[in-house]
Amino acid sequence: MLAKRIIPCLDVKDGQTVKGTNFVNLRHAGDPVELGKAYSEQGADELVFLDITASHEGRKTFTEMVTRVAATVNIPFTVGGGIGELADVERLLNAGADKVSVNSAALRRPELINEITSHFGSQVCVVAIDAHMDEQGHWTCYLNGGRIPTDRDLFAWAKEVEQRGAGEILFTSMNHDGVKNGFANEALRRLSDTLSIPVIASGGAGCREHFRDVFLQGHADAALAASVFHFGEIKIPELKQYLSGEGISVRL
Repeated sequence: MLAKRIIPCLDVKDGQTVKGTNFVNLRHAGDPVELGKAYSEQGADELVFLDITASHEGRKTFTEMVTRVAATVNIPFTVGGGIGELADVERLLNAGADKVSVNSAALRRPELINEITSHFGSQVCVVAIDAHMDEQGHWTCYLNGGRIPTDRDLFAWAKEVEQRGAGEILFTSMNHDGVKNGFANEALRRLSDTLSIPVIASGGAGCREHFRDVFLQGHADAALAASVFHFGEIKIPELKQYLSGEGISVRL
């Protein structure tokens, strides 16, 4: 069994790490460079850096910040936000990213996924999907950091993403984001059981048990969280020891 991954996420706005609830009400959480270094030292398996307003503001990801974070970490480093063409991918890989995460641009022009994977390999391409579940239980994909609904269904889009060659999917439940009452395990299980590429779960971590459940019930390959790590509510070494004790394979 492959080891399950624990991934802290740096949501960055104006050069600072921020964290919100349901994609709004952002508050400051610290310096991205310092946080990245700390997580690398604490045994995080990977680090994700998302420039959360780049697409909405119509600009490119903050390259200098990516370079500074990359210099302090020795774990795989994924960067997303404002990536719309191959030149953006190349710029970020040159700045020290190992993978790029595309979301809005891929929904607008799905061929971008094929272009990235054919030029740089599937392992470089993570497709992030922000989706919201309505009262009927239907999951709709959103653009621009959860601001604009599309006509895309979560599961149909995830399947297309896989077919276009993406290496991983990072699924964030907007309903669960920052609420800390657990991940969207039913949707995650459906994604994980129907796709052959890894699924990273995002949105809802509030305690150690939520990480256990996302692996055992949600069948996720990795769990991503932000505020519980940024504000010291859960420490990564202790979380991994707990998960190991629950029979979940993790890198200690």
